[in-house]
Amino acid sequence: MILVTGATGTVGRELVAQLVATGRKLRALTRDPSKARFDPAVEVFAGDLSRPETLAGAVEGIERVFSLSMGPELGVNEANLANAARRAGVKHVVKLSVLGAGSAGGHGVVGWHERGEKAIQDSGAAWTFVRPGMFMSNALNWAGAIRGQGKVFLPYGEGKVVPIHPRDIASVAAKALTEPGHEGQAYALTGAEALGAAEMMTILSEAVGKPITYVPITDEAAGESMLKAGLPPGLVEGLMKIASGIRRGETGTPLPTLEQLLGRKALTWRDWAHENAAAFR
Repeated sequence: MILVTGATGTVGRELVAQLVATGRKLRALTRDPSKARFDPAVEVFAGDLSRPETLAGAVEGIERVFSLSMGPELGVNEANLANAARRAGVKHVVKLSVLGAGSAGGHGVVGWHERGEKAIQDSGAAWTFVRPGMFMSNALNWAGAIRGQGKVFLPYGEGKVVPIHPRDIASVAAKALTEPGHEGQAYALTGAEALGAAEMMTILSEAVGKPITYVPITDEAAGESMLKAGLPPGLVEGLMKIASGIRRGETGTPLPTLEQLLGRKALTWRDWAHENAAAFR
């Protein structure tokens, strides 16, 4: 049986659907099962990675785990899960990490994930790390500004990103969870096309059917907006480091890993934009 944590999130939902389609026995971990909407074949379990006492039952009888956590306490949370998995005899943990992890000494979001990776390695279970870059679905955070103003305000300058579809991330995770040969591997993943923010808005405009303008802003303005929106200061700091890397040109190189693993082209930003156009209207 496979345990999927973060099962109601963007990647988790896609992963659950793909695993169900293969007929795998599946348990989904969620804080509030009453709000979960899964296929009846999925066993839903109430638990929270920040509460170790809820995890023993979650991993009982589990052979493989998909580990997903977010935020500054990510390392602690994934250590809680890894320790419970070790005691339960889990054979393989597939972790959703982040592009850039593994270089040691990472800061911000990368550092959080490196601590999670180390906790899983220290558990003694076989591991696979799935390290994607920018999720296409992060664009849903722009929906309010687009609906209200037809504009997106970002501190990316002229830098490029290579966004990846959550369905593609889930496909790689599903492969690692259901096929042999992925133990001890770390997969750096991107989509197939490097795009600047203005290019992304042009494509999104076509899908939505109205003009959408990219407005470059400073880190200070972006950080202030995020804090007002209620994002934790630690997360804001991490996102600002990512924005700085985008401006420096560190995130604009497509990687071949996804196509090599899946034997097909990555889904495009245009694909995602058309699938989700209603969210921006």
